[in-house]
Amino acid sequence: MENPPFVEEKPWGWFRVFAMNEKVTVKILFIKKGEVFSLQKHTYRTELWRVLSGCPTIIISDKIITAKVGDEFEILPNTEHRIKAVENDIEVLEIARGEFDENDIERIEDKYGRT
Repeated sequence: MENPPFVEEKPWGWFRVFAMNEKVTVKILFIKKGEVFSLQKHTYRTELWRVLSGCPTIIISDKIITAKVGDEFEILPNTEHRIKAVENDIEVLEIARGEFDENDIERIEDKYGRT
């Protein structure tokens, strides 16, 4: 990640910077309980995910992680990844750095027939 997130302390507390003076796309991903998005990878962007709600199963490359609120993950270009909402609805903050284009998705596996 070119400029990783950082924390700056202040007398009143602190703030966390996720992106500064960068070209980014910011989204909230909502995955319904029992659903999963496609196993996919991107060529032109890096993604930072932060779990906002729920307990998703996160797949990054060959790692399978049961995540919790506050967990963060970096997905580098050409890395297979997916999110499963096994137990409950999921919300994940996604900050994509680089050239963002929904057509940059290469689906490897997809339960909705989009491969």
